[in-house]
Amino acid sequence: MKTITTIGIDLAKNTFQLHGVNARGKVVLRKTLRRDSVALFFANLPACLVGMEACATSAYWARVIESCGHTVKRIHPRFVKPYLMADKNDANDAAAICEAVQRPHMRFVPHKTQDQADIQALHRVRKGFVQARTAAINQARGVLAEYGIVIKQGACHLRSALPTIIEEKQKELSGVIRGLLTTLYVHIKHLDEQIVEQNNALRAIARQREDCQRLLRIPGVGVQTATLLLTVAGKPQDFKNGRQFSAYLGLVPRQHSTGGKQRMYGISKRGNSEVRTLLIHGARSVLRAMKLQRAPLNTKSENAWLIKLVERRGHNRACVALANKMARIAWSMLARGEDYRMAA
Repeated sequence: MKTITTIGIDLAKNTFQLHGVNARGKVVLRKTLRRDSVALFFANLPACLVGMEACATSAYWARVIESCGHTVKRIHPRFVKPYLMADKNDANDAAAICEAVQRPHMRFVPHKTQDQADIQALHRVRKGFVQARTAAINQARGVLAEYGIVIKQGACHLRSALPTIIEEKQKELSGVIRGLLTTLYVHIKHLDEQIVEQNNALRAIARQREDCQRLLRIPGVGVQTATLLLTVAGKPQDFKNGRQFSAYLGLVPRQHSTGGKQRMYGISKRGNSEVRTLLIHGARSVLRAMKLQRAPLNTKSENAWLIKLVERRGHNRACVALANKMARIAWSMLARGEDYRMAA
């Protein structure tokens, strides 16, 4: 086989399209592989650069191909699109990936270790349970509203009221509806137990990992935020600095400038929306605690900065600014192995 320096691979469920070039950029490989042949192919191939889109299963295939001695880089699909020539198909997609991965200033998605992938799976399963519970609660409210029964807002109120509504005989509810509400109530209770189980698993991980324990010392960072930060950071050293990490999370302003005129809009909202939401909610809790004078953020100078920011830009923008700062602090602690320090 001719010397291959770079390969672009278009991932799929069963068939994988490969596009390889040599050092001069000449195409020397166009090949379609079945799923069970991918590992064997790369195991018998001399070490080269392999590019792929950061899509579903890409973290797994990156680990598999790297174990064969290759260098793997994952690219956001948005950055591959400009290099797509002609119509979209598997062969053209692989060629576009091969071209994009060779660009000197291309930005890549950090890889995840097996432990990070496990933590991410816990968060995703937990999130699915929470969404299913919310849907079941709303469905129960909708059924009750059709019979003139309106319960005060809040999941706790529905949980406490449902058993009474089901047992009361004077309510004008048929046996079918009572059975349906019983099923929904049991389903909600089961989802509550599953969510508690996932929370306990995340707490156990947080207790075992030293880096997670250090992140928990940041004001506004809890178990969910700390464990999720570990997964999205990948290898922290892949980011140049804390600002690049916060930009990766979508916590920096979106820019649309032209003709020398600077236009800065709201945050870009790129990256993982869940960790961004958790950081902003954590910042809200810090501001609320500071306002109530229960738990100062850091020092008097830090509090003065936040107070002036709230007065100048408003509460919501101050929350996002503090979330941005929390992300930068988290990156510095993960990348340098430092402990949280009080500002001077």
